Amino acid sequence: MDFKYLGEIFPALMNGTLMTLNIFVVTLVISIPLGLLLAVILRSKIKILEAVIQAFIWLMRGTPLLLQLIVVFYGLPLIGLVFERYTAAIFAFTLNYAAYFAEIFRGGFASIDGGQVEAAKMLRFTKWQTLRYITLPQMLKNVVPALGNEVINLVKDSSLVYVIGLGDLLRAGNIAMARDVTLLPLVGVGLIYLLLIGLLTFSLKRLEQKFSYYR
Repeated sequence: MDFKYLGEIFPALMNGTLMTLNIFVVTLVISIPLGLLLAVILRSKIKILEAVIQAFIWLMRGTPLLLQLIVVFYGLPLIGLVFERYTAAIFAFTLNYAAYFAEIFRGGFASIDGGQVEAAKMLRFTKWQTLRYITLPQMLKNVVPALGNEVINLVKDSSLVYVIGLGDLLRAGNIAMARDVTLLPLVGVGLIYLLLIGLLTFSLKRLEQKFSYYR
């Protein structure tokens, strides 16, 4: 392997990595609370809101993220909604991942024994107190493994932003590969992705161990 060449393209790959991490972090920070909010609203049993959210989740889960990204950046301008490349990426990724997180949180809430909610009523807890002190902490503990899988998928999915011309890690590798006619840049891209996923996997396992205090 030509390490000298990899050293020469390293700055470009690092710039792409920063964009990949930027999209990853911003999407995560917005989509997790949004997914939690959607899951809580689904539990409210308000039929109209439930139908709207279910339709939204069906749409986001039923179509590829790549297609959603293209629609947001190239399709919405046709009806007067114009987004910059970065904003379009964050918007599409946030909607898509919020739908998946909402389903994960909904499943987490469903896994909690209904007797605990009944006990909270007997103790005269309000709905907010029941959510905050009983159901929410247990739900979050239960969904950590599933949440971790989606977080790792988000790192890899961030490479889709190449389709709207954002300079992420994969795009930086593709440019170097086309310019220098060698596959080495893609080897570097693969190594960086493996490193990122490895760090995330380690962190998520530590988090999972922290929440496994009943085992």
